[in-house]
Amino acid sequence: MLSKLFGGKNKANVLEIAAPLTGTAVPLNAVPDQAFAEGHMGGGLAVEPEEGRLVAPFDGTVAHLIKSKHAVILEHASGVQVLMHIGINTVALKGEGFHALVATGDTVKAGQTLIEFDMEAIRTAGYPLITPVVLANQAEAAAELDAVKTGRVQAGEPGMLRVSVKPQ
Repeated sequence: MLSKLFGGKNKANVLEIAAPLTGTAVPLNAVPDQAFAEGHMGGGLAVEPEEGRLVAPFDGTVAHLIKSKHAVILEHASGVQVLMHIGINTVALKGEGFHALVATGDTVKAGQTLIEFDMEAIRTAGYPLITPVVLANQAEAAAELDAVKTGRVQAGEPGMLRVSVKPQ
């Protein structure tokens, strides 16, 4: 009886994903890269950063730090994975201008700095700084994007993305 009143086992859990950067959050279709703009990499949004610091948007585990340190996938205990990709085509920089403070397999806390990056060096090299933040395994994690917050965001500020995760 109580499980019927409070949703029972089939109720989705809500995961609040904090802003991983300080800047302006924009829809994914503003990203000058077709794979991100059309949602092929997953649902989410992007942030035009104002400072060169990427932080963990929730407590989790570093599922993968890209070798060139321009992107990281963080996994939540629910199984949801979030890809944060600093800039567009920045893999071509081969790690120049990026300083990772974590490694694959590390456990991190919300707000912990993951990567520091030199915004001016990236701009000077001719790459856009816009940073997609997407659900990397949306289907596998049975996750549904409920809400996104566009406009001004502060690194660590809760609620940039809200995701429903169905119990497996």
